[in-house]
Amino acid sequence: MNNEIRHSGIIESIGDGNVKVRIVQTSACAGCSIAGHCHAAEAKEKVVEVNTDGDGQQWHVGDTVVVSAARDVVAYALKVAVIAPLLLLILTLVIVLQLTGKEALSAVVALAVLIPYYLSVWLLRRRIKQKVTFRLLDDEG
Repeated sequence: MNNEIRHSGIIESIGDGNVKVRIVQTSACAGCSIAGHCHAAEAKEKVVEVNTDGDGQQWHVGDTVVVSAARDVVAYALKVAVIAPLLLLILTLVIVLQLTGKEALSAVVALAVLIPYYLSVWLLRRRIKQKVTFRLLDDEG
């Protein structure tokens, strides 16, 4: 079993230590086990920033490349973006409903609790970005 998720793409720009790649959706997304949760599978094109650690010399704008991410990286991103907020929403809904008995209040509080969650994700974006890393490969793989 392959331990990586791969998407073909075209280099859009090259900056200091990073390369921006426009990912082109391929039919391989349909066979992926997490395609229903992956934003790359939902959109026809997505721009991904790949850290090259100064090794961007071999790449040129317009090159066709493959962007690769380890499955554990994808699982971590899925936990942060989908699973944790969903659990937080449901847990808050149940607790507030049990304490107050008011469904409307429970729903509002459950949605409101996502505001600090996503604010904290935004504040921790640099740390998260260090864990969610991509690699660039030649088009041949």
